[in-house]
This record gives sequence, C-alpha cells and structure tokens, in this order.
Amino acid sequence: MLELAGIVILGILAQWVAWRFKIPAILPLILVGLLVGPIAAEFLSEDGKKWIEPIWNGETGLFPGDSLYYFVSLAISIILFEGGLTLKRNEVKNVGPVITKLITVGAVITFFGAGVAAHFLFGLSWELSFLFSGLIIVTGPTVITPILRNIPLKKDLSAVLKWEGILIDPIGALVAVLVFEFISVEGDSGFTKTAFMEFGKIVLFGTTFGFTFAHGLAFAINKKFIPHYLLNVVSLSVVLLVFVESEIFAHESGLLAVVVMGMVLGNGKLENLKELLYFKESLSVLLISILFILLAANINIEDLYLLYNWETIALFLIVVLIIRPLAVFASAQGSNLKLNERLFVSWVGPRGIVAAGIASLFGSKLMKQGVEGAEYITPLVFMIVLGTVLLNATTARFFAKIVGVFLTKSDGILIVGASKVSRLLAKYLDNNGRNVVVIDSNQTNIEKAREMGLEAISTDIYTNTLNDNIELNDVGYLMALTGSSDINRYAINKFGKQFGENGSFRLVSKEEMRDENNNPKEGLFSHTDDYESLTNVSKKYPSVQEVLIENKEHYQSILELTKSDKDIIPIFLKDTNDELIIISSDNSQIEVGEDWKLIYLGKPIDVEKIDL
Repeated sequence: MLELAGIVILGILAQWVAWRFKIPAILPLILVGLLVGPIAAEFLSEDGKKWIEPIWNGETGLFPGDSLYYFVSLAISIILFEGGLTLKRNEVKNVGPVITKLITVGAVITFFGAGVAAHFLFGLSWELSFLFSGLIIVTGPTVITPILRNIPLKKDLSAVLKWEGILIDPIGALVAVLVFEFISVEGDSGFTKTAFMEFGKIVLFGTTFGFTFAHGLAFAINKKFIPHYLLNVVSLSVVLLVFVESEIFAHESGLLAVVVMGMVLGNGKLENLKELLYFKESLSVLLISILFILLAANINIEDLYLLYNWETIALFLIVVLIIRPLAVFASAQGSNLKLNERLFVSWVGPRGIVAAGIASLFGSKLMKQGVEGAEYITPLVFMIVLGTVLLNATTARFFAKIVGVFLTKSDGILIVGASKVSRLLAKYLDNNGRNVVVIDSNQTNIEKAREMGLEAISTDIYTNTLNDNIELNDVGYLMALTGSSDINRYAINKFGKQFGENGSFRLVSKEEMRDENNNPKEGLFSHTDDYESLTNVSKKYPSVQEVLIENKEHYQSILELTKSDKDIIPIFLKDTNDELIIISSDNSQIEVGEDWKLIYLGKPIDVEKIDL
C-alpha cells in the first residue's frame, strides 16, 4: 500500500516540479524512478533492496509476472488516444507532406542509421541493433507538447512536431514488433512467413477497429444513448475494449487502433468532445506519472553500469547530431519549411513513453530467452529517452532564438465569440494570410465556423484550458466580440497579457456609447458601434468591403460618413504591404498613409461623392 501511494504522490510532485520550472515532466519522473529504484538499492538502502520494486521477485514487488507490461500497454493506449483527439486536419493543410515523410522516410533513416551505429559501437548483433533503432524511432506527445508550450512558434512548425510525435508512436511500435518477431522466430523462412503477415494484420485490424469503434461511440454519444454522468467512463472502457480486441486479432495493433480512433473522434461532429478531452488529459497525466516511475525503478544498477563508457556518449551524439538532422532534411526536401525551421525540427526530437515501455517489455523477454546482448536494450533506450528530453528541455527555447524561429512578434488573432459577425471578420483575416482562431462556448457557432474552414475552439473563457494550448503560441492580438460586455471585459483582463501583447480590443458597451468622453483605450472599431449595431449591419450586408484611401484627409472624410450612416462600420486598415491594422474606437491616433485601404462592414461606398 505504501509503495502504491508513494508512486502517485511522487508522480504528482514531479509533475508540479515540471510545471514550476517549465520542463517536460518525463525528466523529473525518470529521475524519481531511478532514485527509488536502482540508486536506492545500491546506495541508500541498508538491505540492498529498491524502495519501489515494480515486479514481484519472490519477496517484494507490485506486479507479478508480466502484469506490469499489461498495465503499461493499457496505459499507453489511453495516452495515445488522448493525443489522437487533439489532431485536427486543418493544422496540416500546409505541412501534410512533411509529416508524411517524417513518419516514413525519416523513420527508415533513423531505423537503419541508429541500427548500424549500435552494432559497431556496442558489438550487438544486427537483430538487437535494429530492435534498438526501431524503439527510438518514436518521439511522443508526452514530451513534445510541454516543450512547445513554452516556445512561441509558427503554427505550421508546431503542427509538424506535434503530429510527428503522435503518429510516429504506433509506427515505431510496429517496427519494433517486426524486429522482435525476427529475433524470436528461428530461421529466415520463419520470419518471412510470420513477421510480414503480422505487419499486414496490424495495419488492417488497427485501422478497421479504430475507425469502426470511433463512429460507433460518436453515434451513441450524439444520440444520447449514454447518460452524461457515464460519458467519460464509457469512453474510457471503449478505448480499452478497442485496444484489447485489436490486440487479440493482431498483436501490437492496439496502439494504431486507438490513435485512429482518437483522430476520427477529434475531427468528427462529436458532442461533449471538450469534456472528453478534459477527462482524458487528467487521466493521461496520472498514468504518465505512474508509468515513468515504475519503468525507471525497474532498471537495475548493473544495467546502468553497462552505459558507463565512451560508446554511450558516441551513440547519443550520432543519434542526435547526425541521424535526426539527416532524417528531417530528407523528409523536408521540396517542402515550404525554411532552413532555420528544418534546423529546429532536427534539434527537437525527444523520445517518450512508448519507447521506454516497449523497451522494458522486449528487453526483459529477450533476457529470459537468453539472447546475448539483450541486457543492453532497456538501458540504451532509457539513455536516449533521458538524454534527448534533458537536451531539448534545457536548450529548445534558446536554440529557437538562435536559428530565428522564435516568434518575437506574434501576429495571430484570437477572436472571443463565434457569432456571424466574428465569422465574417475571421474569414476575411484568414483569406488575407493572418492566423485567426475563434473561440466560443456555443457549439452551433463553432460548427458554423469550422464549416467555413476556420480554426474554432469550443471552450469557456472562465476555464483555464486556453492557457496551455500550443496552437495559440503565435497569437498576439485579442478581439472580444461577444454580445456580453461583462464577458468582453473579462476576456481582456484574463487573456490580454498572454494573447494580446500587440493589442487587446473589445466592443464598447451601450453605457460607453452614451458618453463620448468615456472612450475606452481598448475599444474596438468605433465609439458608436456595439455588438447590436454590428449584428444588424452584418444581416443587411453579410460581406467585408474594401475602399482605396487617397490620403489622410480622404480617410477622415470617410470616417465622418460612417458616423452619420449606420450601415457602414470601419474595422481594419490595410497598408501598401497588405499589413492589416485593427481600428480602435480612438481611431484619431492612427497614422494613415497614401494608397492604403479601409476595410469595413456594410454597404458599398461611393467614393466619388465624398467631399475632400
């Protein structure tokens, strides 16, 4: 009982330390696991026993036989499902080919490169060398996401690393299974007959089970067949069912099945998706905390001594400085990723829970079979996991600044409220090359925004879910456009510092409209237009108009026209470089150049009738 409680307590403490110092949680978790496991047995315990013994050794231990690895497998399935839920199709419209190549071409380069390096440096057999390389193909969302949260990057760059981290996990597991089958089955003909058949079965059953059960669960949720209080636990049980059933039909196909299931649900029209994400995220945090401590504690000190040599450092440097950049540059060939972006992706490649979990499982199985050199598998993989996480956690932000991918000015725009007016403005911004995200708690408005091709997030601004959203790292402008003046003020006060570093704006209230001297500095568009007037104009004229401005006097004349004509509301200015400037209620301070354009909502303006 003490050991079980200790794992949870230490795990959550390590998570807090990671949050406090803005590092991936995997780093303190592995260090805690090593401390209570092999380090405690060698240096801190009088009887030479671990403080936490994950596997029953005849006297102590939490899990008998292979029970630990069953628990690890089920936990990883939940973690990957939660990662799949966060993958959105619209994130990869510009970088889809790069991601596809990273998980195919990049995986092949990593597999053969790391395998050759391990063979010649440690003298391992080719089979074990390629098992090692198959395991370190994976990166993982558990380590990528915390790093990206602390670095403001372009949306496309974040999407590449995020999607690679989630999609590569089942691929790495698949490759490792094939190599393990090769080692376990005697003779090349035996391998040919079994391993490649397993490959086909994994892909077939993984995708089929994931796709089918995702649509079945979505149908049950949307048709209210599941009561609200059972929604999360039923979803959890379905994930476990999909994983187990897929595993029964094809061993190691479960990881692929849950990722596919998560992706289908995350991109479908699923009610209560937000609640499902919250629950799965909390559960993933708990499971990750437990898993890493258990797996690190399961290592023996003799395994760590195997790595106390120069070959370990050489292998690590080859993987990080040669193989990873080679894989990234080959995958990015012909893409729109710039040189500095390719360098950054090359630098950020931390390994995560899937590599550690499967390495522990396969390493122990091969050692029981008496395979020579199998004792190197688990410590070598843990060395890569811990080393890459430590390297990226401490240097990724600094390296982003060195290569110039760190966004010093965030031009993205966050719009609070997804009403018709917000959607019109967001679509115009999107068409003019600005990254725009709309948020709303009204699911109908969110669906309409997504149907227009906009990035829309269903959330409540009174929660803290937006604070850690890596998709909002490049947002620097905040526009509150809801019909509630209280919500608009709250959004500015709560998120203005984080998302409005270049400008936070809100619609003026009716009280502020009555007093012309009460002109708020964050007022949006004009001092005489509130949510009601914007809504009325958008109903009459549901389009955004442009008019050429000859000079500053011309601009002032148009503004005078808008004061008397309530069917014209100025919203943006566009300079000669097509840069957009948000018009505030105190628009007298805006310096307008020649040949700029006024962007407005309303009826067409007859420029010739305007007196200069």
